[in-house]
Amino acid sequence: MNQIITQIRNELKTNTNQQTKNQTKHFFKETITCYGVKTSTVTKISSTYYQHIKTSPKETIFKLCEELFQSNIMEEAFIAANWLPKIADQFQREDLTIFEHWLNRYIDNWAKCDTFCNHTIGDFMMKFPDCVETLFTWAVSSNRWVRRAAAVSLIVPAKKGLFLHETFKICDLLLTDCDDLVQKGYGWLLKAETEKHPLEVLMYVVQNKAVMPRTALRYAIEKLTKEQKALAMKKV
Repeated sequence: MNQIITQIRNELKTNTNQQTKNQTKHFFKETITCYGVKTSTVTKISSTYYQHIKTSPKETIFKLCEELFQSNIMEEAFIAANWLPKIADQFQREDLTIFEHWLNRYIDNWAKCDTFCNHTIGDFMMKFPDCVETLFTWAVSSNRWVRRAAAVSLIVPAKKGLFLHETFKICDLLLTDCDDLVQKGYGWLLKAETEKHPLEVLMYVVQNKAVMPRTALRYAIEKLTKEQKALAMKKV
């Protein structure tokens, strides 16, 4: 299986583009490491090599994903995050411990956080909804990416109309967070909830707009009607 990792890395290196590398780094305040491969190409490479491992035991796939995460290279993390949801039907409760370990150790920017959490953690929470309380703990972490993860992990479920109560509790915990990327994360979650629960989200925003950072508020109301946005933005 280590041969698969070697082949993936060789193919990523073959597709490196300096302009793409420079453009990718432009999106981050943090220093990131990347090959400079277009997202569409990374997705294609991910899909190609998944065919070689899809019948492997879950534990083997997890080990491969951890090796990809360990490299700290953006494209390799994206491939791991792409593979994991494909085996969501094999997830077990104890896997959350592994996911938490990866989150704390390997996630160090918003893109890695979102690609890993949106589907892997989101799919896990839909399969084991009673585990959602773990996200409340994440929301008070000293790690900014873990706090963002508390919100963005529920975005896919929220679009399906799930976890509204839990969404509001997470947003309560993150409400006055000073980190703009955490604010954007929970604002994005509220926006996702507006697809099924627009009035509930509007009410939440109106009730909390006096203390809600403008960044989070603007994200949250993006898909509301013009009249609803006006109500949400009306000065207290």
